[in-house]
Amino acid sequence: MRRFPLVLSVVLASIALSAWFAHQRSLTPEAPPSPDPAAAIERTAEPAQPERTRETIQVQPRETLMALLRRLGLDAPGAYALVERLRAAGVNPRAIRARDRLELERDAAGELVAVKYAPTAWRRFEAELMDGEWQAERIDVKPEVRIEVREGRIENSLWDAVDSGAVDAQTILDLVGIFESDFDFASDTQPGDRFELLIESRYSGGKFVEFGRILGARYRAADKDLVGVGFEVDGRMNYYSPEGESLKKTFLRSPLQFTRISSRFTHRRPHPVLGGVRPHLAIDYAAPTGTPVWAVADATVEFAGRKGGNGIQVLLRHRGGYKTYYNHLSRVARGVRPGARVRQKSVIGYVGSTGLSTGPHLDYRVSVNGRFVNPLSERFLPGDPVPKARRAEFVAHARQTIAQLDASLGPGTPASVAVEAPAAGSAATVRQ
Repeated sequence: MRRFPLVLSVVLASIALSAWFAHQRSLTPEAPPSPDPAAAIERTAEPAQPERTRETIQVQPRETLMALLRRLGLDAPGAYALVERLRAAGVNPRAIRARDRLELERDAAGELVAVKYAPTAWRRFEAELMDGEWQAERIDVKPEVRIEVREGRIENSLWDAVDSGAVDAQTILDLVGIFESDFDFASDTQPGDRFELLIESRYSGGKFVEFGRILGARYRAADKDLVGVGFEVDGRMNYYSPEGESLKKTFLRSPLQFTRISSRFTHRRPHPVLGGVRPHLAIDYAAPTGTPVWAVADATVEFAGRKGGNGIQVLLRHRGGYKTYYNHLSRVARGVRPGARVRQKSVIGYVGSTGLSTGPHLDYRVSVNGRFVNPLSERFLPGDPVPKARRAEFVAHARQTIAQLDASLGPGTPASVAVEAPAAGSAATVRQ
């Protein structure tokens, strides 16, 4: 009995200690379970949402750049700020036309944050919203220049080559310009004629964009084989025969863009208005009213106005005793008056049907020292030949150019072969 109080004290102390430990355990949180590696991998593999979306829009008819930006969601101050930044980079807002395309970028909230505009294949403008302000820059794209051979065959007219896609309209006009002193494309072009051009073709990103300079040309007519070699003299591309003679004569063969000859030079022609058989010492070019007429050579204007049955006439005085007459015009070009100087191929008037005329056409005449001559058979003086100091360089260049024009593709030959280009840029010959 004496030990009972001691035992009771020990038991009570053990119970109190156990209760204290239980209380402390209840206050300590359980450790979280270890993460499942497979679940972590699964969460990591989930694709992130794109930060920006891209789209391409088109300018609407009569839509200004300011109106377009407002349509895209910018407020007036933001649109104005972007227009000014683009203007400072070189964009002319007035030059933007309907159907021009702009590339846009929007952030996750749908706000416009970037604009790209390419008015040409060689120039584009990029604007981006950075720290709440628009920044814009101009980027110039350097063209990839390839030297190619393009060819065409005449079925009805030179425009067949444009319709076929072999060349564009400007290239045809350039071809005419090379040989226009020796060949009248209005009267001499015949079905079956062929041409080959060694030409610069400009590419961007591997895609063809446009044609550049003609480096060499051959025109094969029934009775003529004309060859022109492009050669730079004093920084200007001139065209010469393989012998180095200039293809640019003092007089052009035709006073207007190639069209149709309705009446030739003759001493006996039934007159369509006055009747009877009379001389027709001119070449008549049938062309629509308003067709530009140009001076065939450098000259001084001797007369410009109405001249009886000739209708509205321009008379030019050239060196060497030559005069040229342009009759039945609808009107005279601005600045063409007696005493004025005109340059070769400058417009002096427009086709009409004034005076004794049965329809719109140009009556074109040439006189030498007072005697009328046939413009199609007259042999005019050539321009300056290749300078003597560069003759050897030209001969080597001409030989290479003609070899490229002569090259033909045989069966199994690749569509393009490397050649030594006579001008800077990538070198390839493609025959189409």
